[in-house]
Amino acid sequence: MNLTIPQRKEIRGNLQVPGDKSISHRALLIGAIADGTTEISSCSQAADPLSTLSCIKQLGIQVAERGSSILLHGKGRRGLQEPSTPLDAGNSGTTMRLLSGILVGQDFHSVLLGDSSLCQRPMKRIMDPLRQMGANIHGTERNTAPLFIEPVERLQSIQYTLPIPSAQVKSALLFAGLYADTPTIITELSKTRDHTERMLGLRSETINGCNVIELNPQIIIEGKKFFVPGDMSAAAFFLSAGMLVPGSNLIIQNVGLNPSRRRILDIFKIMGGNIQIENERSVEGEPIGDLVVKYSELRSNLDLHGAEVVDLIDEIPILAVTALFAEGTFRIRDARELRAKETDRISAIVNNLRLLGCEVEEYEDGFAFEGRKEYSGALLPSYGDHRIAMSFGIAGLKIQNITIENTECADISFPGFWQKLIYSQKS
Repeated sequence: MNLTIPQRKEIRGNLQVPGDKSISHRALLIGAIADGTTEISSCSQAADPLSTLSCIKQLGIQVAERGSSILLHGKGRRGLQEPSTPLDAGNSGTTMRLLSGILVGQDFHSVLLGDSSLCQRPMKRIMDPLRQMGANIHGTERNTAPLFIEPVERLQSIQYTLPIPSAQVKSALLFAGLYADTPTIITELSKTRDHTERMLGLRSETINGCNVIELNPQIIIEGKKFFVPGDMSAAAFFLSAGMLVPGSNLIIQNVGLNPSRRRILDIFKIMGGNIQIENERSVEGEPIGDLVVKYSELRSNLDLHGAEVVDLIDEIPILAVTALFAEGTFRIRDARELRAKETDRISAIVNNLRLLGCEVEEYEDGFAFEGRKEYSGALLPSYGDHRIAMSFGIAGLKIQNITIENTECADISFPGFWQKLIYSQKS
């Protein structure tokens, strides 16, 4: 479906965003291999976590709904059942990579596949270290899905330094480490989101400037309650909208404020964003708060690179769109990972910015442009990428006659996004 974005005079009121995708995936997977019942409150209903939910059902996990909560009857880390058909991760790289870490420790054969987009994404980054642990896992000749996993007698522990910052690879190895013989040690040159460590009760420490996590395979995983806070990546779209639309005063409630996820808040504030945190608290180890955003006069002059890009990788599309309307230059480097997302996001961002009339310089690992210019409406492809579609939907609040193609892809992470953007809190 194509959608022309209507202009808004102001955006006001209270808003809830979907539960954090990253936490939802991990709560479902941990609940599946826990002993006893796990209750997940506010689990994301986006397509990606639903792919994880579907997979664990195929692995024999009984699931029930109770109000807004999901109940999982965990079978322990070795109690999963062999699926009768391949496990379909849909568009979700998180599902495929994290679940692989669990499946390599099982005593049965399994196959993981996904949609055409996911089957083009790189999987060598998890297969290589999993093989070092003794796993029997392989994909296509291009090291992509489908992934085929055969049982092995046992896994060995690993001491592994991540060559590319990736919470997905780290989490896959930590899950596999649950099935190893001795402790697994993972070293990150740049710290990535730490939900898996928090939810498994692991500790990390800084050694020689690196983040080091150790997992003892003897840890006990029991069913528990998980509360899933609002997804910061989803909130970022409405933070941008609130800053950009004059007269706006919006409260986004119950958003996760994990230190590894809130860098986008810091950048928006550096740009002059009028954003305040209220009702800050901690729920089951995750910091949570309400975000109050008001219209802001923005300035850019940002040059982002290195470790700070790791913490922003999912928010770069909406950050680029926000910088369109800020005074100054915007430059990002060391973001090559964007080319291996649901689409080549560097190319997608650059192409759509140019369609709007922005002069953009493209690099292999990023792009640069200067904001505060006149732009013209255009028909913008979403490339089937939820973050590209929603980001340029926000641009439509400021630029007349922007039409986004194939808007249904937003359901991958944010069901109901277009209704909230256009119809709710409507002035």
